[in-house]
Amino acid sequence: MAGLHQKLEMRQGQSLVMTPQLQQAIKLLQLSNIELSAFVEEELERNPLLERDERSDEPEAVELKAADSRKELELDGSAHAEANDAVDVDADVLNSTDSKSDMAGMDAGMSSASWSGANKGGSFDGGDYDAAANSSREKSLAEHLHDQLSLAGADPVTRLIAAHLIDLADDDGYMRSDLDEVAERLGVKTGNVAAALDMIQGFEPAGIMARDLSECLALQLKDRNRLDPAMAKLLDHLDRLAKHDYAALQSICGVDAEDLDDMIAELRSLTPKPGLAYGADNSRAIEPDVFVRENPDGSWRIELNTDTLPRVLVNQSYAAEISAAARSEEDKTFITDCAQNASWLVKSLDQRARTILKVASEIVRQQDLFLAKGVAFLRPLNLKTVADAIEMHESTVSRVTSNKYVATPRGLFELKYFFTSSIPSSGGGEAHSAEAVRYRIKALIDGETLDEIMSDDALVERLRDEGIDIARRTVAKYREAMNIPSSIQRRRMLKRAS
Repeated sequence: MAGLHQKLEMRQGQSLVMTPQLQQAIKLLQLSNIELSAFVEEELERNPLLERDERSDEPEAVELKAADSRKELELDGSAHAEANDAVDVDADVLNSTDSKSDMAGMDAGMSSASWSGANKGGSFDGGDYDAAANSSREKSLAEHLHDQLSLAGADPVTRLIAAHLIDLADDDGYMRSDLDEVAERLGVKTGNVAAALDMIQGFEPAGIMARDLSECLALQLKDRNRLDPAMAKLLDHLDRLAKHDYAALQSICGVDAEDLDDMIAELRSLTPKPGLAYGADNSRAIEPDVFVRENPDGSWRIELNTDTLPRVLVNQSYAAEISAAARSEEDKTFITDCAQNASWLVKSLDQRARTILKVASEIVRQQDLFLAKGVAFLRPLNLKTVADAIEMHESTVSRVTSNKYVATPRGLFELKYFFTSSIPSSGGGEAHSAEAVRYRIKALIDGETLDEIMSDDALVERLRDEGIDIARRTVAKYREAMNIPSSIQRRRMLKRAS
C-alpha cells in the first residue's frame, strides 16, 4: 500500500474574476438613465470627492459612415481610436488595477453619430444596487400593462404597436391619441393599430386604454358580462344622464324607472379612471435614453439624452487637500477608498455611455428601413448580429437593449423591440423579417375579394413569387396568431357581408 504524502504544485490558468468594479459596471449598464441618476445622487451624498460636472461642453461628434445598410461600420480618424476605447463590460479588461482619477467626466456620453439612411437611397464597495429596492413607489400602470403584454403571445409587429400604445396612455388609463395618427407614424394600417388596442383593452384592470368615458365603462361592463343593449344605449347618452333627463333615458333604453335606477347604480359601481389604481410612473418615467433624428440630407443622427444622463467628476484639488491633512491610517484608508470609488464611477459612466451609443447606432443602422418606411420593413436582427458588428459580447448587447428607450420620428420604442426573427429568401437574397412577412400575409388577406379567397397554399405561392421562402405550416401559424380565420371561414364571412 502506497504511503500518503504531501506535495506542492504550481499551475497556470486563465479565469474571469468578477471584481466589485466589474459587477458595478455591469449593474450600471442595465439601469435606465432615470435609475442611473438616482444611483449617482446616492454616490454624490456618500463620496465627498465626487461632484457634478457643470461644464457646458459641446457634444463630441463621432461620424459613422456606411455606403449602405449592410456594410461594416467604419469610423474616421481619431474617432476610431476613441470608439475602440469603449469597453465591453463582460471582458476581463475591467479587472485592470489602473485607475484614471483625472478622468474629466462624460464628454463621450454626449457623443453622436450619423450615417446615410435608407430613405436617401449601491456603492463601489461591492454591495448590490437594486433600483427597485431603492424606490418606494408602487408598480406603475405602464409596467403592469407591459408585463401582461410580454405574456400575451402577440406577434412582434402587434407587440411593437401595443407597446407604443401603452406608452401613450395617460395616468387615468386612457388612450387619448388618434389611431390614424399613430398608424401613419408607425407606417401601418389603422386596422393594425385598432387590433393592438383591442388586445390591450382585454388586459387588467378592466376599462383600461379606453378612448373616452363611455368606452371605459363599456369595457368594465363587458368584463362583468353586463353589457346588454339597454346598458349600451345608456352609455351612448351619458350627457342626458348628467342632465338628469331620466324620462328621456327611459324611452331611449326601453326600460321603466326601477330598471333605470338599477342601471345607474351599476354604472356608479364602476371605475371611471382605472389607471389611478396603480402608482404614478414618476421615478421610472419613460424618458428616451437615445434620440434618433433625421438630418436634412436624409441620414440619421443618434445622440444620447444628456438631459437625463448624470455627469460627475473627481474633485482633484479637494482630494489632494484632505489627503495631505489626513493623519491616522483610518483616515488615509477612507480617502483612498473614496478616490478609487470616485474614479471607477466616472470611468464606468463613460464606458456605459459609449457602449449604449455604439449599440444604438448599430441597431439604427440595421433598421433604417423601419425608420424610413414603417413597421413592415423591419429587418431580421438578433443579438449576435449586433454584437459581432460592434465587437462586443451578446450579453452586453442584451443588457444595453433592456429598459432603454429610443425616441425616433416614428415614436418611442424600447431597443429590444428591434430584434426580430428571419424568413429566408427564395432567390437566395436578403432574408425577410418575420414581422414583415406577417404584415404581408395580413395585407394579402385584407385585399381578398369574394371571387379570390386565398388558401394557405395560395398564400405560400404568392409569397414565394415575391421572394419569400416560407412553409405552409408557417403561414398557417402566423395567420392563426393574428386571429385570421381560415379561407373557408373568410369566404363565408364575405358571402354574409355581401
